[in-house]
Amino acid sequence: MAEEVVLRFDEVYFEYLHKKPILGEASFSLRKGAKVTLMGQNGAGKSTIFSLIKGELKPKSGQINFSAGATIATARQTIAQNDLDLSIEEYFSKAFSPVPGNIRSQISKAMQAVNMDLPIDRKVGQMSGGQQARLLLAYALIQNPDILLLDEPTNNLDKEGIDHLLEFLIMYDKTVMVISHDADFLNCFTEGVIYLDVFTHQTEMYVGDYYSVVEEISRRVEREIRKNAQLEKQIIDRKEKVNFFAHKGGKMRKLAQKMKEETEELEENMVDVRREDKTIRKFDIPVQEDLSGNIVEIREVKTIVKHESVIKKVEKDITKKIHMLISGPNGIGKSTLLRLLVSGKYEGVKIKEGIRIGYYSQDFSNLDFNETVFDSLKNAMYNNTDMQEMRSVAAGFLIGGDLMGHRIAELSEGQKGLLAFARLVLMKPGLLILDEPTNHINFRHIPVIAEAINNFDGPLLMVSHMSDFVDSLKIDDYLDLGKI
Repeated sequence: MAEEVVLRFDEVYFEYLHKKPILGEASFSLRKGAKVTLMGQNGAGKSTIFSLIKGELKPKSGQINFSAGATIATARQTIAQNDLDLSIEEYFSKAFSPVPGNIRSQISKAMQAVNMDLPIDRKVGQMSGGQQARLLLAYALIQNPDILLLDEPTNNLDKEGIDHLLEFLIMYDKTVMVISHDADFLNCFTEGVIYLDVFTHQTEMYVGDYYSVVEEISRRVEREIRKNAQLEKQIIDRKEKVNFFAHKGGKMRKLAQKMKEETEELEENMVDVRREDKTIRKFDIPVQEDLSGNIVEIREVKTIVKHESVIKKVEKDITKKIHMLISGPNGIGKSTLLRLLVSGKYEGVKIKEGIRIGYYSQDFSNLDFNETVFDSLKNAMYNNTDMQEMRSVAAGFLIGGDLMGHRIAELSEGQKGLLAFARLVLMKPGLLILDEPTNHINFRHIPVIAEAINNFDGPLLMVSHMSDFVDSLKIDDYLDLGKI
């Protein structure tokens, strides 16, 4: 008996702007219980495919078919801004209409599935980034969907959280489609890849674990490049002959015409070789001038132990060139510490007066989503004068003129992350505070970002759960909130 197909794209065409396709007759199918990666370059349309599956967008042509009664739920990348003031119970209740009488029992099971234990009256905005990541997954699971869509599910999760998520997904018997830049995570549980090419707008299905598929795609690219090189050589040779024979008379001119037609056919056979995403330019974050003495003095920190706030004494002084990593399990208070530092409301920590703070917030809460990209960059500039410098810096982070007039709310999460780094460069900070700076960032950019952080000639406080990224950094001091 054939395995049941729960989702099928049949020559689906979609465009946002006229004659600028995102998908061009894309076709693929998912069987019941399949676990696949949706892979493609930045801007290829991965999130668009999710929106089409959920019915938020409609194809211009083609068909999207589901098995009878199939339900869909999504674990998004981030909590919506207008949900941060909701309690956990109110947040989960949004998944139902009407709200069932056993909602608290269902919440308990969903939170248990993601290994999270919090009071249901806790405000969503008071949760750590890792806890919010688990909440997003639990929100999808409480709907008991036939098709589960995961968008960067490992963002903000510590190793324990990622391991628990992997264990859950391996045992999960429903269909899963995931977008993620975490190759090791993907390789552990996905069994196939749908590759979406940003240039051809086509989808291709590959079977196998993630690393095997990536290797197969690389080999295919190499074959396409070799084929094009051979065709290019033939085309150049024939064009030279066409030019030579075209100036002769009689039969030579007819031969030239025939060879011209054959050359045009060769050009049509040139393969549209897929190209990788552009990588951001190497950059430096200039430091505020005349830094001296203790920039940050930490005398006490607040940690969360069994849902209770505990104050612990600390003796940490951060001078000009000290780069410090703040670590500890999800929910212990790392992001809260950074957020309060920036606000100036942390009684146990003193930042030297006159220091410009460059803050990268994991949820971009320090960005004004109603502001245009241009105004956000302009307002970040120290001295606010050189527009040419601003545009040059922006271009280095792949922010071109076409994005300058867009509101920040209209950007993808990856674009918001690159905008945040561009702002840090223009700000010329005296202190960098980075909260999960690799979240939402394409893996190709991460080595460039790591080099810029290492070269920053000022003090740094950072939280990151990405071990490979942390291992590439020069860290001078550590503050483990779980061990003080």
